[in-house]
Amino acid sequence: MGASLSLVPLIDYFARREFLAAGLRPHSVTLPYPDGGSTGTCTVHYWAPAGEPRLPPLLLIHGFGPRATWQWRCQVGPLSRQFHVIVPDLLGFGGSSWDSPSAPPPSEATQAAALAALLDSVEGLKGKRVAVAGTSYGGFVAYWLARAAGPRRVGPVVIASSDLLKTAADDRAFLKRAGEGWSGAHELLLPAEPAAMRRLMEMAVHRPPPAMMTPDFVLRDFIQKLFMDNREQLTHLFKGITVGTDKFQVTPLSQEVLIVWGEHDQLFPVDKAYSIQRSLDGNARVEIIKKTGHAPQLEDPARFNNIMLDFLTPMAARYEMHSHYLHH
Repeated sequence: MGASLSLVPLIDYFARREFLAAGLRPHSVTLPYPDGGSTGTCTVHYWAPAGEPRLPPLLLIHGFGPRATWQWRCQVGPLSRQFHVIVPDLLGFGGSSWDSPSAPPPSEATQAAALAALLDSVEGLKGKRVAVAGTSYGGFVAYWLARAAGPRRVGPVVIASSDLLKTAADDRAFLKRAGEGWSGAHELLLPAEPAAMRRLMEMAVHRPPPAMMTPDFVLRDFIQKLFMDNREQLTHLFKGITVGTDKFQVTPLSQEVLIVWGEHDQLFPVDKAYSIQRSLDGNARVEIIKKTGHAPQLEDPARFNNIMLDFLTPMAARYEMHSHYLHH
C-alpha cells in the first residue's frame, strides 16, 4: 500500500495554495516562438495577480528541477505585499511549451526572448520596467534577459545560486564531489534512478532529509512525475544550455545586481559568487546565506526574503519614480 503513496499532489496543493493566498492566479498566453524565423508558436504559462499592476513588477524565474510553484512558494507571500509578482514556467517546464518540432533546443537567449514577449503581452506591463530574479538555471535566463532588454526594460537583477561562469572543468569538479559511478552531470541533474535522486538531494540541500524519510518508492514517484513524464523535453532543454560556451559571454550589466548564494552549495560552490562579482566589474552586491545549500530561498526563506526586499524595495521606488523620464 505504501508504494501507492504520492507526495507530489500534496506538495502541489500546498504550493498552489501559497500562490493563491498571495493573490496570484494562473494565466497562459500564446506567442510567436522566438527562434528568429520559425512560424511556430509557444505557450507560456505564468502566475500573476489579475488586472493592471498597482505595485512595481517583479519577475521570478525558476531553475531546473521542481515546478516554479515549488521553487518560489516561500517568496510569493512576502514579496507580493510590495511587488506585482509574475512567476512564469520557462519553455519546456510546467504548462509552457512550444509547437515547433524542428526548432533547436531553447537556449537561455530563447527563454529570455519568450519572457520579454510575455512581459509585453501582460496587461499594463508593456514598456514598463521590471525587476528580475532568477535561481540556478533561471539565473542564466535572468542575466540574459537583463543584458538583451537593457536597463530601460529591466531594472534591478537578482542572481541566486547561478554559476554564470560554469565551464566543463566545473562539471568535472561537480562529478568528483558527487563520488564515483556517475557518467555525467546529466545523470544527477536529470535523475532516472532513486540513487541519483538521493545523491542530488544530498548535494542540493545543506540538511537533506534522512534516508529513512525518502525510501526508494517515494523517490521513484518524484522521478516519474518531475523527470520522466516529460524526460525527452527536459533532455532537449539540457542540451540547449549555452553557459560555458562562446554563445554565453558574461559582461558587466548596466543594472544594479544582487548575487545570493548558499554557503554550502555543492552544485555551484560559493566561491563562484565572488568570481561572478568580479566578472561584473565588482559592482554587484554579494550575500551569502549560512547553513543553506543550492536552494537558500527554501532552506532559509526568511533570510532570503529579507535580503531580496532590502535590495529591491528602495530601487523599485527609485526606478518607478524615474520610469517616465527614461521613456521620454
